Amino acid sequence: MPEQQPRVRIAQGVVEGRRQRGNAVFRGIPYAPPPVGALRFAAPGAPPRWEGTRRATEFGPAVPQSGPVRAEATEDADWLTLNVCTPDPGAAGLPVLVWIHGGAFVAGTAGDPMYDPAALAAAGLVVVSINYRVGAEGFALFDGVPPNRGFLDQIAALHWVRRNIAAFGGDPDRVTLAGQSAGAGSIAALLTMKPVRGLFRRAIAHSVPGNHCTPALAEQVAAALAERLGTAPTAAALAEVAPGTLAEAVTSLGAGLADQRDRWGGFSQLGVAICPVVDGEVLAETPWAALAGGRANGIELLVGHTREEFRLFSVMSGRRGRFTEQDARTALELFAPGPDGAHAYRAAHPRATPEELLETVYSDALFRMPSLHLAEANAAAGGTSFLFELALAASGPGGALGACHSLDVPLAFGTLDCPAGSRLLGDPPAPEAVAVSRELQRAWVRFATDGAPGWPAYHPDHRLTRVLDTTSTTVPYPEESSRHIWQDHPPVPFDIDTSSCNY
Repeated sequence: MPEQQPRVRIAQGVVEGRRQRGNAVFRGIPYAPPPVGALRFAAPGAPPRWEGTRRATEFGPAVPQSGPVRAEATEDADWLTLNVCTPDPGAAGLPVLVWIHGGAFVAGTAGDPMYDPAALAAAGLVVVSINYRVGAEGFALFDGVPPNRGFLDQIAALHWVRRNIAAFGGDPDRVTLAGQSAGAGSIAALLTMKPVRGLFRRAIAHSVPGNHCTPALAEQVAAALAERLGTAPTAAALAEVAPGTLAEAVTSLGAGLADQRDRWGGFSQLGVAICPVVDGEVLAETPWAALAGGRANGIELLVGHTREEFRLFSVMSGRRGRFTEQDARTALELFAPGPDGAHAYRAAHPRATPEELLETVYSDALFRMPSLHLAEANAAAGGTSFLFELALAASGPGGALGACHSLDVPLAFGTLDCPAGSRLLGDPPAPEAVAVSRELQRAWVRFATDGAPGWPAYHPDHRLTRVLDTTSTTVPYPEESSRHIWQDHPPVPFDIDTSSCNY
């Protein structure tokens, strides 16, 4: 007799998932209508309803992808879907983890094998992962439509979780957000948004990016994008452009950003042409400013970064081992904070090679210092922050990646055997990687359950930080020289004005 598949009744109707590795898995559940036709570039609408039972066994399609690393996209535009993995849909009151994927705000999908939630669900969490609009569909600033539509999608998904997660055994009052890179940047933004208050209790943010832009810069980017497509930078005109064609134009524009240094300063070095806009409407101000200024309340926050964040991009670009003194000067000019930042970096690292200096500056500016500042600002706003740094080095290729950006993701999910995990950590992974993975998973589960990951909270007087390595330790923040250089310089939006540094 075939095994009965799990069924759950939610507000929209009945969904049928499947049993997988001891959990009940539901995939591709729509939390808003497909954003096509009249809904293209619109805020997400009410979730669709259906009669009978809806099969929920396949991931929803990926949003059209931009940038050098992309998931496979299809012509299906039912992008606004989510997935639920629960150890027991008949339970009650289980802690909930909502995963927001990364991808530089231009790529990514919840269906990535690296995000397999089986191990976390087996540890007692109900895990939700969401797709949201990325690239121009989600974050380009066009006339006539809401800005930061990707954030609006995330908010709509959180409302869905609030209404429906009890049907899967989860507690709507014990929701923890988790994300890495652009997902962590999304969480930082959501921390400060009034429409999200009450929809989650805690947050986990790995490698928080500092990239936002002003409306003035976003308008110029939209104009440049429209010019490539031979149309006007309005929603009405761009709605006539196929989503895949629009995504390819974003890729092309990003690849040529370095030529725009005189117009766009540090933004020209990012390699991606779209990022969230501090628009005064959806995102009123940067998360750091909102928290530090008392305009957002602190929460229980677990935040961290890797030791060598930028190394991944050095290797992927093929430039590892080839950076010059001029490259280092450019990095210092565009990203070292304040009038004395370049001198401070050289004084703090007198024996550094140009490449070592460049990687330190970019690691700090793009991820490490935004993460640290978020922990500090959250604590100053009355929250409790727990800080970590991943120092465990990747195993391949050839040991060149170090403790690079994204290495923490398969460790946290326990997906060391997925393709990306194997490339980063070896096949089979070293015992040290397995041990760090178990520690990070335990920290996530403990934090989502009771708000305590297993080490002391970060406090400005002692700055205790968990360093995850072959032998993990709890020590004062290990990147002290960078912290000192950046202590009065939280991230500010990129702008078209290049007369001063963007930080």
